Amino acid sequence: MTQRAFYEFFCGGGMARAGLAPEWRCLFANDFDPRKGAAYAANWGSEGLAIADVAALGAADMRGCADLAWASFPCQDLSLAGAGAGLEGVRSGAFWGFCAAMETLKADGRAPRLVALENVAGVLTSKKGADFAAVAAALQRLGYRLGALTIDAVDFLPQSRPRVFFVGLRRDLAPPPGLASAAPPPNHASGALRRAVASLPPPVAADWLWWRVPKSPGSNRRLIDCLDAEVRDWRSPEQTAALEAALSAASRREVALARETGERRVGALFRRTRPDGAGGTRVQAEARFDGLAGCLRTPAGGSSRQFLIEVERESTRTRLMTPREAARLMGLPDSFVLPRRTTDALHLIGDGVAPPVVRFLSGNLLLPLLDARKETAHALIA
Repeated sequence: MTQRAFYEFFCGGGMARAGLAPEWRCLFANDFDPRKGAAYAANWGSEGLAIADVAALGAADMRGCADLAWASFPCQDLSLAGAGAGLEGVRSGAFWGFCAAMETLKADGRAPRLVALENVAGVLTSKKGADFAAVAAALQRLGYRLGALTIDAVDFLPQSRPRVFFVGLRRDLAPPPGLASAAPPPNHASGALRRAVASLPPPVAADWLWWRVPKSPGSNRRLIDCLDAEVRDWRSPEQTAALEAALSAASRREVALARETGERRVGALFRRTRPDGAGGTRVQAEARFDGLAGCLRTPAGGSSRQFLIEVERESTRTRLMTPREAARLMGLPDSFVLPRRTTDALHLIGDGVAPPVVRFLSGNLLLPLLDARKETAHALIA
């Protein structure tokens, strides 16, 4: 089998690499965080791995000639749960460092045929759509025609994790027939994405392509299928009672309905910060018993860690989700080496991309796009 080559920026533990394997081979990987770099090396080796600020990379650092540049750039400033700094923020602003690295490759005659970006759904509405337009314009300046898809990991795994995937095709290449259209396709084009595209400036919109990929396959796994039966670290009755007291009214009804079944039911419980109506904030807990976990996040201050809540008749128990359970919810095999420190492991997972989603995107769009042929003018698209 001929493997295609790729670069992995903001690589974390290499979750994009896990999804692209075995059809793709990684020539170069980069992350700023030494702890994530150590996790990457533990799973994939250190060859081609550079722990450095992406903005400091030069053409010589990125060896070989890649077909694809993958970048899951930081989402904190774009997230709906963040402070709203957008691409001007310290974290998500690393996107501009990635663009600078791509400029060096372009100047060196090694611009990849494809570029793929992944981020949270907040990128569609950040700064009232200005950040979405800025990403699109930046890729256009780098010489790519682009499109985007909205894909939720819930269609592959028992975790709600909506994400936006930008895919750019170098402008000198024509997309193979059937892969692109001028109108939004029936799959993976949310209303928010359509509105964001409709608001693009005309010069940027002229290079927009709607990628056509199949409907996601769906998942037959449930939250309970990813849990360890041997975990004994249940919280005290007092701690559980405090969590129950913080539940929203809707979640209290969920717990009551689960209890009424008389069966053992296991759900996910997570805490959110909400306005208290007096100018401050309060912590509110949400529980779900639909077989899914909420979106896994980095464990900032402990409030983003998810709990498990087990209900059976009058008994209620709660405990924190383990890193290995979280890794399974991301679609990682148990052979994947996690950092020893719980916080480091959960940070790595919360910042990652779900490998099954990457695998789906690779098989249905990225690999087929590599059959694109050179052209001198835009190809007609269906």
